[in-house]
Parts: sequence; structure tokens; C-alpha cells
Amino acid sequence: MTAPDGGARRASMVETVQTTDGFLRHAGREFLVVLYTAFRSLKLYPLENNQVQKALDDLWATTRHLLEVEKELEVRLQGEFIFVNSTRLRLDLDNYASFSHILSVLRQCGIGAVRVDEGVDRKQLQQFVSLLLSYGAKEATPNKVHELGQKLADSGVTHIGVEAPLETDEDMEDSERQKEAAKRTYARSVAVTKEVINSIRMGRTANVKKVKRAVQGIVDQVLNNEGSLVGLTTLRDYDEYTFTHSVNVCIFSVALGRKLGLSKLQLYDLGMAALFHDVGKSRVPLEVLNKEGGLTEEEWRIMQAHPWLGVLTLFGLRGYGEIPYRGMVVAYEHHMKSDLTGYPKSLRERTMSIYSKIVAVADGFDAATSRRVYQTTPIQPDQVLKEMWENPRRGYDPVVVKAFVNLIGIYPVGTCVILDTYEVAIVHSANADVSHVHRPVVRVVTTPDGALLQPGFLADLAQRDEQGNFPRTIVKVTDPAKYGINVSDYFV
Repeated sequence: MTAPDGGARRASMVETVQTTDGFLRHAGREFLVVLYTAFRSLKLYPLENNQVQKALDDLWATTRHLLEVEKELEVRLQGEFIFVNSTRLRLDLDNYASFSHILSVLRQCGIGAVRVDEGVDRKQLQQFVSLLLSYGAKEATPNKVHELGQKLADSGVTHIGVEAPLETDEDMEDSERQKEAAKRTYARSVAVTKEVINSIRMGRTANVKKVKRAVQGIVDQVLNNEGSLVGLTTLRDYDEYTFTHSVNVCIFSVALGRKLGLSKLQLYDLGMAALFHDVGKSRVPLEVLNKEGGLTEEEWRIMQAHPWLGVLTLFGLRGYGEIPYRGMVVAYEHHMKSDLTGYPKSLRERTMSIYSKIVAVADGFDAATSRRVYQTTPIQPDQVLKEMWENPRRGYDPVVVKAFVNLIGIYPVGTCVILDTYEVAIVHSANADVSHVHRPVVRVVTTPDGALLQPGFLADLAQRDEQGNFPRTIVKVTDPAKYGINVSDYFV
């Protein structure tokens, strides 16, 4: 079972993601600054003025450079933030004036997003800036952005489009729809996993096509709205641990694979491998699998056989539907550790598959943070991440662990924290800006005097007040049970 060498490809993928984010942060800021300059120049001087022409030349050059690299350009407003091609731009003193002005102009025009295609030219950019200035000065109307879009088309501006922002009510409805879709996807995946594992355990034919459809649903959901599905991994049903664990590992693995730059088809393969990573345990006797307390030497030997049993099980399933080869590699390797000191023992030198390294991290995190027969007290998520990152004996690939930390933050989704305001909060999502990895988006679930709030309210800990201070900061992680909080209640 020799795995293909994925190390070089993995390093290349990570480097590509980091380089792309870095380029967009720099080029995106530059684009907004030159757009701001063009606005200001056209507002003060006639079109023929040299300063106006210079500003439009700079805007054209910056836009062209962005399109050459990215092939598309989208500027989107979300709250007080500006995103360029899904990368959030940092607001600091150097760009505060330009960012604020652009936010103001776009909002006055009723715009939530601007899209620029490769076919744009300098004349279209000039028309766009001029129309934004004239429409921004007009009184707000419900159809203002649609009127502007029509005016752009009438003026021959065919490669720049504008979209209205999502209205608050619609936004909430959309959020609820996504939440419901995520719950359906999760519940269906757990049910399918339970059906397949029980079929294998009973020696019956397993429906692999159902598993494929479940994995496709997870991949599509992660690509559409990563946060809504990742949040459901906090459910971790004690009685259904075997099945929820497999689904959680699949969700974490797909989200991590996306972070590392895998394609959609690769994510399907990775998802299948992750969902089946522990399939060998279906051949382990239940009295060993569910034993309370420590295992005897013989029981531990049986448990350590589950990677091999997983490979044999997946070979047996091949006749009922295509099981990717990588799934067998992952089933075999996911407890091996990067330095090969895990199990099964490798007889010769090998390089673990990148899929195995991804699944190992997802598996280790979910297992340590879950309550099980032999682990009635789960470890707090931040402590698990710290151990995975700092203890080399755990055997996780450091690059994959770092990507996982960037994905879920120093404080993973579901972590219960105490704020310096004396409020208790649950981490809702990692901050989009990795420089604020210690400042996630949280759901405040108690008042300062300890009264429980349901559903509470969201607070971005990276947002500053008018004086430039952070209104809320995490003081420490705490056990939600101390406050009578059931974390999963806030994600379903």
C-alpha cells in the first residue's frame, strides 16, 4: 500500500493559497485607493483636466493588472467590510479615508457588489466612475441600483455590472434557508453512514451510491456555505458517536481540503475517503469498540487492526460501486503519523498521502473534542489545537495543522469563552482576516450578570469602536456546562 508522494503538491497548494491572498490584499487596496482618487478628481475638476486623466490612467492600469492575474474582479460590501474577490481588505489609518468614501458612494447608489469582466476598457471605467458620482448625488430610491445598471448598459458599459445588497430581512431568510439545508445535509449523511456501517457489520450489501450522494451534498454545502455545516459538527451525539464522528471528519476534511486548494472533484474523493476512514471498525467486536476503561493488550491489538480491516472492507465494496483508491490509502494510513511511528507499522520508508494527513488532523480533532464511552469529558477545542500544533509526538503534519488552525481559528467553532465584559459567548466562526485569528465572530449567550440569552446575538471581536478600541475581548475558555449552556442548541 504505497501512497503517491503528495508533499510537493501540498506545499505548492498551500503556497498558492497564501500567495493569492497576499496579492489580493495588496492589489485590492491599491485598486480602492486609485478608485477613490478618480472619484475625488472627477468631483473637483472637469474630465479634460490632467489630474483627472492621470487618475483614470492609474485606475485602468490597476484594474488591468488585477484582471490579468485573477481573470475577474468583484468588489463586495458586507457590513462595514470590503471584499475583493472574497478576500477581506484590512482597514487601517492609511486607507481609512479612501475605504470610507468608497463605502459611502456605493451605498448611496444602493450597490452591494460591483463586478468587472476581462473585456473592460478605459472608456468603460471612465463612464462607470462618472455615473457613480452622478447617481450617488441623487435621492435614494428602491430601484436606484437597477436604474444605474440599466444606465451603464445604455452607455455601452457591458463589462461592469452592479448588484443590490441583500436586504436585512432577505439576508436573515437566506441565512435560515442555508441553516436548514445544512441540517438536512448533516442528518442525511449521518443516516446514510449508519445504514452503510450497519450493513457491513451484518454482512449485507452496502449502498455505496447513497454514500456518494451524501458526500456530494457535503462538498456542495461546504463550497456554498462552509460555516453553516462546520457549525453542526458541534452536535457530536454521544449515542451516535460512530456515525456522527465519520460525518464530522468528512466535513472538516472537505473544508480543510478546500483551504489547501483542492478542486471540487478532488474534494469528492477526499470526502469519500474521510467518510470511510474508520470503516474497518465495523469489523471490530462491539464489546471492544464500546468498552469502558482501558483495553487489554489483546483488545488493543484487535483495535489496531482496523486500518487493515478497512482496506479489506473497501476492496469488498468495489463490486457495488466505485471506491476511489485514495479511500483505501486513507483507511490504511490515517493512524500512521507523519514520522511512521503510529500503526500499522510500515516495513519500509513511505510518504503518507496528503489525503491521509488531512483526514488524520480532522479525525484527531473531532475525536479529542467529543464525549465517548472511554472519554466522558471532552477536551476543550483550543487545548486540542494547541496539543496538535506543539506536540510532535502526535505525528500530525505541521503544514496541515496550520491550515486547519487558519480554517477554524485559534478558538474553533463551538468553543465557549468568557469575555472581558463578563459575558459568556460561543465561537460562531473564525475571522475571515487571518491576522485576527485570536478575534473570532462569537455569539453572546449570557448577559454580564449571567442571565442566559436565546438565541443571543453575533459580535465580531475584530471590530473596533469609534475610538479605535475593541469593545469585547476573550479572557479565557470555559466549560459551557458550568453555565448550563448546551452549545449545539445555538447551531440547530
